[in-house]
Amino acid sequence: MELKVSKSPILIKELESTYLNPNVPDIRVGDTVKLGVSITEGNKERIQFAEGVVIAKRNGGINTTITMRRVMQGVGVERLYLVHSPKLKSIEILRRSIVRRSKLYYLRSRVGKATRLQQSFK
Repeated sequence: MELKVSKSPILIKELESTYLNPNVPDIRVGDTVKLGVSITEGNKERIQFAEGVVIAKRNGGINTTITMRRVMQGVGVERLYLVHSPKLKSIEILRRSIVRRSKLYYLRSRVGKATRLQQSFK
């Protein structure tokens, strides 16, 4: 006997909409962003800021993620962030860049001044 479970997209979207963060700005690939991430150490909680270039974005409703890249002490570091996560306390767009790709993975192989993107002033 086969059980049929109805996964109505309307019900799923309605449930997800209660968890969406309404304060998320329009983040695009190529933006330089500053994220405030809540970190718990023992019984203390603090906000740690991370700044970098968004090299990829994946839209998926509540599962929307951005991949942020920054160079720390000469080593490139990439990290995936859930945009609607309650651990993200603040998102600030520092500058926008002109890009012609949806994924900027080519920045991984570039070093120094070659990693700069042309800034957009709009």
